[in-house]
Amino acid sequence: MTATETLTAARILEATEEVLRRYGPAKATVVDVARALGVSHGSVYRHFRTKAALREAVTERWLERTLVPLAPYTEGPGPADERLTGWLTALFELKRAKAGGDRELMDTFMVLIRENSAVVDRHEEHLVEQIAAILADGHREGVFAAPETDFRATARAVFDATDRFHNPAHAAEWTDPGIGEAFAAVVALVRRALRA
Repeated sequence: MTATETLTAARILEATEEVLRRYGPAKATVVDVARALGVSHGSVYRHFRTKAALREAVTERWLERTLVPLAPYTEGPGPADERLTGWLTALFELKRAKAGGDRELMDTFMVLIRENSAVVDRHEEHLVEQIAAILADGHREGVFAAPETDFRATARAVFDATDRFHNPAHAAEWTDPGIGEAFAAVVALVRRALRA
């Protein structure tokens, strides 16, 4: 970092991700992050009061990266049943790409999500809200029969029913040759169950 560059939370989070990737969650320290940025560790603590707060923010940032590519399915045009299939497919592909990419980074991510269950819970709630929005559209279109007052509960059921295809605990299964067929079967079952 040069003297003219401003130290921001975003820059600190980028550096923290790199430090975590390089040293792993057990060995990475705030001092390592500060060193990577060319600042004192006190400068990092001005943005994040504790190491735990910094790790929580990194976890939240990683999880939020999933929400953006899913938004077009929530907010975009098209029949709700097709958008739901697209949303579920996109989520599965995003999670599978993360798990199959940088193995060390995925291992680090797994440690951090265990440390930050409240962040994971909030992330899941955002995902469920996206499904609920699609279900509400489908109800208005006459495609889905989800009770008008209970889109959220139905959305949670859809999320839970597809857990095998987005929960990193199942990542080892995502390379199985039959996983695509299994995914398609579950999505078809969900769509039939929701049909008006």
